[in-house]
Amino acid sequence: MKKWGFYITAYYVLVIVALLWPLYFLFMFGDEHYSWERYIRTLRDMYGNWYIALPFAVVVVGQFLLLFLTVDTTNRRLRPRAPIFLPAVLTGLFTAVLAFAACTSLIFAWKADWLFDYFEHHHGSMYAYLLVWPLLWIAWGFVFYLYARKEENPISRAVSWLLKGSILEFLIVLPCHIVVRRRGDCCAPAGTSLGICSGIAVMLLAFGPSVILLYKKRLDSYASRRLHPQ
Repeated sequence: MKKWGFYITAYYVLVIVALLWPLYFLFMFGDEHYSWERYIRTLRDMYGNWYIALPFAVVVVGQFLLLFLTVDTTNRRLRPRAPIFLPAVLTGLFTAVLAFAACTSLIFAWKADWLFDYFEHHHGSMYAYLLVWPLLWIAWGFVFYLYARKEENPISRAVSWLLKGSILEFLIVLPCHIVVRRRGDCCAPAGTSLGICSGIAVMLLAFGPSVILLYKKRLDSYASRRLHPQ
């Protein structure tokens, strides 16, 4: 099981490196003049900046932790429940990302570039707005803890939340992106493009543990047949 965790994590890293930020620029500017040379240059320039590399590192570490929590839980035959704290922290983190991206995209669709213009002249408001994100993290983590603390395997519940949350976020962000692109806004497409890429990253993150859980379920069914042959 552990080797599959490593394989899926490696695949996730490759997909995120290849798609996350280049896809962001593709959504933001469209496909005009987008070539392989520009793609390679985008990869080199983006991941050379710490503020770009940091979100990438966060989603990769999140994938790694969710996968190996899943793998470890399958081998804990003597423990009735898997630990709830770390799944609650991770679920709260990525659910907060989705919620923050969805809310920001709605503001862009409603007020166009007003949010960037307002923050340019009111830096205190910008920091206050950014503070909403850790508050959402705490709130969603607490909600998940209350909801899943009696679960036998909270990882499966976390994966379910993240998949449903990413789909809901897409249903909000994609129409917002279409609105701001059709309107020809200057900076608003940057925010909605980031929302789309965040949703893709979280959805792919949730698919990894989903594969491991399905694989475990199939192995358990084989073991049950061997113990209880018909």
